[in-house]
Amino acid sequence: MLHRKFIDLHTHSSASDGTDSPAELVRQAARAGLAAVALTDHDTLSGLPEAQEEGRRLGLDVIRGCELSTCTDRGEMHILGLWLPQHAAVLEERLEDIRRKRDTRNARMVDKLRALGIAITLEDVRREARGESVGRPHMAAVLVRQGVVPDITAAFREYLGAGAPAYVPREIMAPEEAVRLLAGLGATVSIAHPLQARHPDGWLEQWLERLLPCGLHALEAYHSEHSEAATRQCLDLARHFGLAVTGGSDYHGRNKPRIHLGTGYGGLRVPLSLLDDLLAQRRRLHLPVPDQPATPSCA
Repeated sequence: MLHRKFIDLHTHSSASDGTDSPAELVRQAARAGLAAVALTDHDTLSGLPEAQEEGRRLGLDVIRGCELSTCTDRGEMHILGLWLPQHAAVLEERLEDIRRKRDTRNARMVDKLRALGIAITLEDVRREARGESVGRPHMAAVLVRQGVVPDITAAFREYLGAGAPAYVPREIMAPEEAVRLLAGLGATVSIAHPLQARHPDGWLEQWLERLLPCGLHALEAYHSEHSEAATRQCLDLARHFGLAVTGGSDYHGRNKPRIHLGTGYGGLRVPLSLLDDLLAQRRRLHLPVPDQPATPSCA
């Protein structure tokens, strides 16, 4: 028997910018021996029903989630929502508005690429995406497939990243709006990979103070791009601000081939006890918790 001791609360499927279908992602989580997995696609909930159905079939705890992109003075801040309700019309409406703005941005970026002599169309990008959330990773994949660049990293460096010739800034919500929106739905709200990028001393602390009154619950301490020092700093900050802790690989399938489900680059381990702590926090806050036990004994 394989005792399930670890979880992954940050993953992406083909519904956004991953390459595995939601069902295949859940099957991989089961094969990896995970006790629970959260599907947290970027700016879409469309993969959740398929993931949950596969989780029920396999007896694996699948947590409904999403990752919202927000804008700060130092670049983007990503906000995770976990345990989203089955019916989240207000979030769906806001995400639809975000996708409309993204479609406009995509069209402008494709026009810039074509002006650079690259034979790419919006239809090429949509076919590559296959899901509801379409963006730069899918453009990058088209550029790789066409032989314009050797890999995804080169596509962003040479064409699609900030400051590159085809880049267009995107219109996204403020962190306060994202936290209020998710908290208002009864989700557990966490800042994703807060120390993935370098920021001035005190910057993250200032944002935590700003977002706590909006309904922030947690900080993602365990992440594939966090060093051991970054993880320790996040754990210290969580204790200082009275926050819970989340963690996950940020798995994207073949789009980030070195990051593996549940283990990141190989050394990531998010303990099952963290899930129990998050559920205990939800009970204290009188938020809905799953009917089934969070800790399966074996699989």
